[in-house]
Amino acid sequence: MAGPEPLVNAPSTPLAIEAVGVVKSFPGVLANDHVDFDVRQGEIHALLGENGAGKSTLMNVLAGLYRPEAGGVRVAGQAVDLRSPRDAIAAGIGMVHQHFTLVPSQTVAENVLLGLDRPRFRLDLKRTEAEVARLAAEIGLRVDPGARVWQLSVGEQQRVEIIKLLFHGARVLILDEPTAVLAPQETAELFTTLRSMADAGRSVVFISHKLGEVLTIADRITVMRGGKVTASGIDPRGVARSDLARLMVGRPVLEALKRTAVEPGRVVLSVEDVSAHNDRGLPALRGVSLQVRAGEIVGIAAVAGNGQSELAQVITGLRACTGRVVVHGRNIAGRPSRVAIASGVGHVPEDRAGVGSAPNLSLVDNLILRRFRHAPVARGPFHDEGAARSKAQQLQVAYAISAPTINAPVRILSGGNLQRLILAREIDSAPSLLVAVQPTRGLDVGAIEGVHQLLLDLRAQGTALLLISEELEELLALADRILVMYEGRVTAAFDAPGVHHVDAIGLHMTGGAGAAPEERGAR
Repeated sequence: MAGPEPLVNAPSTPLAIEAVGVVKSFPGVLANDHVDFDVRQGEIHALLGENGAGKSTLMNVLAGLYRPEAGGVRVAGQAVDLRSPRDAIAAGIGMVHQHFTLVPSQTVAENVLLGLDRPRFRLDLKRTEAEVARLAAEIGLRVDPGARVWQLSVGEQQRVEIIKLLFHGARVLILDEPTAVLAPQETAELFTTLRSMADAGRSVVFISHKLGEVLTIADRITVMRGGKVTASGIDPRGVARSDLARLMVGRPVLEALKRTAVEPGRVVLSVEDVSAHNDRGLPALRGVSLQVRAGEIVGIAAVAGNGQSELAQVITGLRACTGRVVVHGRNIAGRPSRVAIASGVGHVPEDRAGVGSAPNLSLVDNLILRRFRHAPVARGPFHDEGAARSKAQQLQVAYAISAPTINAPVRILSGGNLQRLILAREIDSAPSLLVAVQPTRGLDVGAIEGVHQLLLDLRAQGTALLLISEELEELLALADRILVMYEGRVTAAFDAPGVHHVDAIGLHMTGGAGAAPEERGAR
């Protein structure tokens, strides 16, 4: 690409917000190196970059969560000192984080009021609910102000976060991976809302790794790499995804990996009429049955909260259930996770930090978690530290895990490096069944390419894979079959899925096609 195209917004368009020469560092890392970034009034500005490129750090500076060592922030041309998120909101800047910050037990209206200085003495919820409903209608967001947050879908909770910021007076909204947990129809609705907000004069910073979405929604695009801006204010018209990918990672990235034909072998996993409850004691799985064969990737497509997380936990021994979970002919339902591990089950969990790793332990300790009972790491009742370090160094090199030392705590790793660590540990144990939940969520295009290749390599080696993802594009690229889950049931099955199935899959993901399962290929 020769260089950025002319800007969509005329130079005379006023700036809503700008970062000027921002420098922010952490121990051993220069996260932002004299970064300049601006957003104009009434535009949607996409910010792209690899994991660890400095995007989140820059946005946390704009949102008042971090204070830079040098440089500063201007709002409407005036320098502002943002010492906290409250200061940022007062300046008209709000951020919707990838992990929502709502109080589940409170209503929509009550969540919207949190953090406000008003009302000071008397709470009039009916009036607040009416104001929230009016604002929601104005920007085209459907939400019930009186509903409790725990009753809402993930897409609805995201709407509450946006409404909350607008209610607090935000004119610039920073959205971090806003479509990561949305079905295609919900994404389309969000884009309509964002465009109406921009047309009304508000500004949006859109952080995403989905290049197709960025090219669809953005007015301008800025790319960061290694803590610096490598391309600023790109006009998306006439720009290819491959161009953006190359700017992000500094090398060509394959649009599609080669997926060879593999004849599925014998049944490795058989889930038979499984039911389970979620953490609130409510039904999460309702009579789920499915099979996964050796050398086959079976994808589970579902919007967050429809039982797919509980399904992974049941299979890997992390949640009690009724019914049968049979691996290599052995029923492991209700047995401890060590039984699943001994049966050859590997697990890449959705929660990388809380479940997939021990954040305060070192890379060495995390990488040998599945080996500490076995030689050469274990020598009888003793632990061989030298063998553990040797194995950890081998895996660090093989999977390109970037860290200061192998003794560093894994909490300092970027999302991409932490995911590589978990994959390295699980794949090195040679599982016959791998349950991978959202394996590329939050990863950049280069890291996604690497994860996808690892999964396809396992498939070619005869491993059975259950891939649970909210990324339809990912499922269509990797899965031999796709099962759709809605409200704890398998409601549809697609053999040899292709792009022509996107609308049908999305419809089933949101319950729009009814609850009756399609028998075709359900097992």
